[in-house]
Amino acid sequence: MTRGIWKGPFVHPSLLKKVDKLKDKGKKQPIKTWSRNSTIIPEFVGHSFLIHNGRTFIPITISEEMVGHKLGEFSPTRKFSGHTPADKKAAAETGTPSDKPAASKPTEAKPAPAAAPKGKDDAKK
Repeated sequence: MTRGIWKGPFVHPSLLKKVDKLKDKGKKQPIKTWSRNSTIIPEFVGHSFLIHNGRTFIPITISEEMVGHKLGEFSPTRKFSGHTPADKKAAAETGTPSDKPAASKPTEAKPAPAAAPKGKDDAKK
C-alpha cells in the first residue's frame, strides 16, 4: 500500500534539519544517515549523503533524476559475488549464447557451391 498523497512524501525530520544547516553554511559536507525509507526531495539535489546499508556507509550524491525515490534504493544491502563455478560450468556445457561474443557485423549468406555435372565416366562408377 502506498502513502496517501495528502500526507506528502516521508522525510525524516533530522535530515531536513541537516540539509537546512548545510545550505546556510554553504559547505558540501556529506550527511550521514540511517534513514533509508526517507524520500528524496528537490532540496536534497546537489548534496552528498552517506547512506547506511546495514554494514557500511555508501556515499551518494543526489541528482535530479533521483527525486521521488527512496534513499535506500541507492545503497544495496546485498553484495553480488557472481554465480557459483558449478553454474558457469553447466552454462559452458550447454553452450548458451551469452557466453559467445556477438558479431558486430551481420554475416552475408554465401551461396553453396554448385555440384559438378556428372559425366558418362562418373555414372558408371
